[in-house]
Amino acid sequence: MQVDLEKLSKELKEIEHSLSLPDTLKERNRYKKLAQRYSYLKSLIELVEQKNKYEKEKMQLEEMLAEKGQAEQMKELAQAELDEIGPKIENIERDIENKLFEENEPERDLIIEIRAAAGGEESGLFASSLFKMYSKYAEKNDWKTEVLSVHPTEIGGLKEAVFSVKGRKAFSCLKFESGVHRVQRVPVTESGGRIHTSTVTVAVLIEPKEVELKISPDDLKIDTYRASGAGGQHVNVTDSAVRITHIPTGVVVACQDERSQIKNRAKAMRVLKAKIMEKKMEEEASKVSRLRKNQVGTGERSEKIRTYNFNEKRVTDHRINFTIYKLEQVLEGNLDEVVGALVKAERKKIYENKGLV
Repeated sequence: MQVDLEKLSKELKEIEHSLSLPDTLKERNRYKKLAQRYSYLKSLIELVEQKNKYEKEKMQLEEMLAEKGQAEQMKELAQAELDEIGPKIENIERDIENKLFEENEPERDLIIEIRAAAGGEESGLFASSLFKMYSKYAEKNDWKTEVLSVHPTEIGGLKEAVFSVKGRKAFSCLKFESGVHRVQRVPVTESGGRIHTSTVTVAVLIEPKEVELKISPDDLKIDTYRASGAGGQHVNVTDSAVRITHIPTGVVVACQDERSQIKNRAKAMRVLKAKIMEKKMEEEASKVSRLRKNQVGTGERSEKIRTYNFNEKRVTDHRINFTIYKLEQVLEGNLDEVVGALVKAERKKIYENKGLV
């Protein structure tokens, strides 16, 4: 990707000047945005300058090799340096590309909803496996997670799990996970050793900021009831569970995990806002069809996106025909290889549709 170093340097100096002004220091939000942009530009410029340095060295080495009468020993040294500098240029070009895409990728908090689908108890068990997979992946990336709602099954699976994820690049890495995840394996309860196919749905929702989504109290119907399931005697005697219905959209959310009705209500509202935000974004995206050209199947809940085959220890992402035979590692939260392939495919589509994004 071509980068205008002169233009970036000029903007960096302008921001540096703005940051030194007393008026800027008084405006906390503006100062924060300018400081972030300054840091971003500075690191990008350093990468571009390093790339230019490598390319200059490469050109000098090639000229040395082409020069007639050059000593054989000197040519060997030049060739050795040339062999080393090629990969350096490739690596730094990849770093520059990542930095350029990073600028256009919003840093957003997420809410992930995992639901058991087809397959009965086996589906619930795999829903639990996916919940652990994402939790471990978040931990490896130093992202903060918070469980908002969990509905377990009697044999250790999950009917549903809803949790939030906060952290740098969390959105960039997890946005591809929405859709149907299919598992193929022999269930523990299967005596005949037959492979069963079950499915789990995953929805990745952007958690809206207060300024982005205002909900009128008049549009809400809030019901309280007694929680059910694990929790001892308390769940049977207190109306702590909360169900909130957003009347205009028909979106319904329930939460019963906390003993406090107030805490359940707060968590339910977070999920409700995320679902309403998703609905709005889907409506907007359907109006602007060109945005779909750059998607790698991110957002269609009914779309079968991935298969986890235990017999073959295989993970296949159907959107990009990508397969790795590292099932155990993936389920342990090592998703970087899968995510990397999806990011690469998305960027390829953006290149192909340059000018439309």
